[in-house]
Amino acid sequence: MLTIFESILPVFLLVVLGALLKRWPVIDRNMWGGLEQLGFYVLFPSLLFTTLANAEFSGMAAGDIAIGSIGSVTFIALVLALSWPLFRSAGVSAPAYTSVFQTSTRWNAFIALAIAEKLYGPQSLALVALVATLIIIPINLYNIGILVWFGGGTRNLKTFAHKIVSNPLIIGSVLGVAVNLLDIPIYKPLMQAADLVAGTSLSLGLIMVGAGLKLSDALKPRPLALLPVGLKLLVMPLVMTTAAYALGMRGEPLLAIAMGASVPTAMNGYVLAKQLGGDAPLYAAVATLQTIASFFTIPMVLAATAYLAGG
Repeated sequence: MLTIFESILPVFLLVVLGALLKRWPVIDRNMWGGLEQLGFYVLFPSLLFTTLANAEFSGMAAGDIAIGSIGSVTFIALVLALSWPLFRSAGVSAPAYTSVFQTSTRWNAFIALAIAEKLYGPQSLALVALVATLIIIPINLYNIGILVWFGGGTRNLKTFAHKIVSNPLIIGSVLGVAVNLLDIPIYKPLMQAADLVAGTSLSLGLIMVGAGLKLSDALKPRPLALLPVGLKLLVMPLVMTTAAYALGMRGEPLLAIAMGASVPTAMNGYVLAKQLGGDAPLYAAVATLQTIASFFTIPMVLAATAYLAGG
């Protein structure tokens, strides 16, 4: 476990660096919004595209990975959706409920991919990217659907569909898989340029994760904020890893599933909460708490999974 802890330490040091840089007066605070948009619209889609376009999918057991990852996320989302009457009877507002839902189901692929590359190498990076591709569409379907329905905005199919088809992460993933499976030739200098862009995404993405944390919101969190911390960092890994193990997955596929399940929520959900009527301050507080807690929970999850993976 100490080896895993030390291996992921550089990842979290970059997150801490981002939090410190955000508060350093020498750097113009106005630049962070632009960097966030650059990461969301260009850098991370490029990483997904190049990783998936170059991945060797044969022998990856994509079918079992799809069933394990999508099935587990769907199960958690369904349980949360059916629990809305309980939240309402407890006095939880609809916007707050959407933030609990989002932070319990979304996952920060920047952190997952960085840890995968650091711990297990390029093949594991491709496996985690595959998991990201498989669950990115259902995760966005579920979360955008909940936000559109409970966020207080206009409930219509056009808004819902536009948010899905215009998501750059979905576009990058779909294009990468298409290039790979259809063996579409890409002009070599163009692919090299995409690789260079993708190469900057993980380190800058981790810095942006740190810059996006709201430490003040996490100092005195609402009791409600602790619920998605447990759901995302403990329940989700347990459900996904158990499902994958039951499907016969061992070795790197099982570790890739656990990797995606154990990381904290993604910061892009905060932007959606602001845009679609969710409780953005609650989202920010939960994301901060999860990121801090995951520094300790991820090594535990991966150590336990490594034991299972060899079985």
